[in-house]
Amino acid sequence: MTDPAPYFSDLANGPEDATTFWLTTSDEIRIRMGVWNRDAERGTVIIFPGRSEYVEKYGRAAHDMAIRGFASVAIDWRGQGLGQRLNPNPALGHVEQFLDYQRDVAAVLAQMGAMGLPEPYYLLGHSMGGCIGLRALHEGLPVEAAAFTAPMWGIQISPALRPVAWTLSSVSRPLRFSHVFAPGQVPAPYVMRVTYEENHLTGDEEMFEWLRSHLLAKHELGLGGPSLHWLNEALFETRRLARMPSPDVPCLTYLGSREAIVEADRIHERMASWPTGRLEIVEGSQHEIMMEGPAIRRRLFDDLATHFVPGTPRSVAI
Repeated sequence: MTDPAPYFSDLANGPEDATTFWLTTSDEIRIRMGVWNRDAERGTVIIFPGRSEYVEKYGRAAHDMAIRGFASVAIDWRGQGLGQRLNPNPALGHVEQFLDYQRDVAAVLAQMGAMGLPEPYYLLGHSMGGCIGLRALHEGLPVEAAAFTAPMWGIQISPALRPVAWTLSSVSRPLRFSHVFAPGQVPAPYVMRVTYEENHLTGDEEMFEWLRSHLLAKHELGLGGPSLHWLNEALFETRRLARMPSPDVPCLTYLGSREAIVEADRIHERMASWPTGRLEIVEGSQHEIMMEGPAIRRRLFDDLATHFVPGTPRSVAI
């Protein structure tokens, strides 16, 4: 029987019927799963969060999908949120293999089936969740359509530093220093060490302060920078995926015009070769398109709803 997990409803601002569970993966790692609006009529949106994220961060997104008729699921991946941390230093973002995230996906799908969540299923992947999601589509993720916001199909690194990132992260494995922070990374979560004016996540100050308020209230949700090992795994996984064809699934991808975290060229290249895909550039948006202001979010969630279920009525308010 699945055990209930903590959920911070006062932080999430999501639908009131939220439930959260502890799941155990096939390799005995504990992760957390959140579910909202489980009796929806139009199906279930499976939200794959980005690196360092957690269930409560997607409470508002779940609300936006709920008012359009969808259930939502979100995941605390291994190593982040309330998921089991994988290094003695809980501030270090780490994973042993990127393919391990597919074990998390499998555990969530099994729980969704056991709960009888409404079908069909749809994928919504953000940033690192976009990388995990693209791999999951290749592995046969049972969704009718997919959507991505700023997917991590490449990491934005300056041309001068890219060879250094590859070399340093690769040699760190045999030399046994891969379990340290990547250069320039620190234990403090990003939103706690930059000001609104400095941030590359959102252009909406209220949303930025909302994200900060989560970690001020529940510091255990926070995560610092990634390890050299994580960086090396991410570089190899994004390169492997870039060499694979696009899945035969309808796809809608959003990229902010002010993106500064993931590699925009990889997104353009992928979507140009996705026969049933469409790329939308969101003017003025940064990395967290789901965390921008009301006008951008309304357009985004209306478009997502009609992409998943054509003919879905557009909203009149958030």
